[in-house]
Amino acid sequence: MDSAPLDPRVDAYLGGLPEWQRETFARLRAIIHRADPGIQETIKRSVQPYFVLDGNVCAFLAAKDHVNLFVYDGAIVPDPAGLITAGRDNQTARTIGFRQGDPIDEEALLAFLRRIVQNNRAGGWRKLKQTEQAGRGGDGHDDRT
Repeated sequence: MDSAPLDPRVDAYLGGLPEWQRETFARLRAIIHRADPGIQETIKRSVQPYFVLDGNVCAFLAAKDHVNLFVYDGAIVPDPAGLITAGRDNQTARTIGFRQGDPIDEEALLAFLRRIVQNNRAGGWRKLKQTEQAGRGGDGHDDRT
């Protein structure tokens, strides 16, 4: 299966950034598309690059001294590699931030993104959380045991 086409609007967003941010986002973009060739690029909120497949997977945001990869996982994807840098308990998205020169753990990020896509294909993190809560009787106790 071929990868989804790159969106020229994402190229335009990246084109206006400092070189190190463009390079970091280019590496992240390649990893995102390696995670699943069906991931589509789009622009939301007028200028924000988003990557979607059966729902939001992640988004880019450049700041003055760092870049952010927002991962839309409802805080349910395990993070054993410690990728998450902010929003650990956020109800919608968590942040993986990078400063100039920071390494990118490609294998850990690939696994993380693939889990988000898997969850999206299973109905999305909201549905998965509801199913989990229903299985515990909504009170945190597991009624399945």
